[in-house]
Amino acid sequence: MTLCDYFSTVTLPQTAKPYPSLLDFLQMRFPHVSRESWEMRMSGGKVVDEDGRPVTAATRYVPGTKIHYFREVEREPVIPFAEKIVFQNDELLVACKPHFLPVIPAGPYVNECLLHRLKKKTGNSDLAPLHRIDRETAGIVLFSANRGTRGLYHDLFMRGQVEKTYQAVARCSVQPGQTDWVVANRLVPGQPWFRMQTAPGRVNSRSRIQLLERREGRGLFLLQPETGKKHQLRVHMSGLGFAIINDRYYPALLPAAEDDFDRPLQLLAATLRFRDPVTAESMEFTAERGLLW
Repeated sequence: MTLCDYFSTVTLPQTAKPYPSLLDFLQMRFPHVSRESWEMRMSGGKVVDEDGRPVTAATRYVPGTKIHYFREVEREPVIPFAEKIVFQNDELLVACKPHFLPVIPAGPYVNECLLHRLKKKTGNSDLAPLHRIDRETAGIVLFSANRGTRGLYHDLFMRGQVEKTYQAVARCSVQPGQTDWVVANRLVPGQPWFRMQTAPGRVNSRSRIQLLERREGRGLFLLQPETGKKHQLRVHMSGLGFAIINDRYYPALLPAAEDDFDRPLQLLAATLRFRDPVTAESMEFTAERGLLW
């Protein structure tokens, strides 16, 4: 059994009173983990609150607070594809991630994540992702390599000063009447919890989408997200009627199955551009991978 050196986080949602115990909540939230396993993690100090204090079965449930837990798996799937470091200096590391590899520990993946691989490869335990892309998505991911300047790069993302461009291959059976779209709506967690859905209310997601080419019932699209909500591009493409090839979540959730490495999601984080807050240089990084087009 392996213990990753990076914790995962869950936020306690609003729910009807009486509130569940934290043990009951964790068991419901992660049904693949047994109650006995959570009890052992708690007794071993592997579940803590926002202040780093150990959580026990008696800890009060407070909606909106965060619980951190160190993850363990007995049989971890191996992702048989390698990442590539495309840039590295004292402040940053930029990697090109393969499909199927998560950026940080998630689900059954602990050591098989981009963060752990890069820490092991570089020997830099201070590496931290400045943003994330889905496990199923390939492409460029930016890491902070220096705690001292990390906040400067986080601010770039918070202020929307990082230009991100994606490519996607999606179903496009007929030539649409237009080739450019701006999609703006509100995305909220759906059912099951790991899917997103649109909802009434204030807009919190915005994407520019362009059809570059169409052939044999498929289209090659250029995607420019202006916000960074979970699954944003996948939901926006599906909402336009262009389901991304090999997307198992949208528009319909397919039955759970093992990864099919011959059928990767056809979504690529292709380029990332920004002005470096430390050097003032214009930075641009391009994925050294492609899609099935």
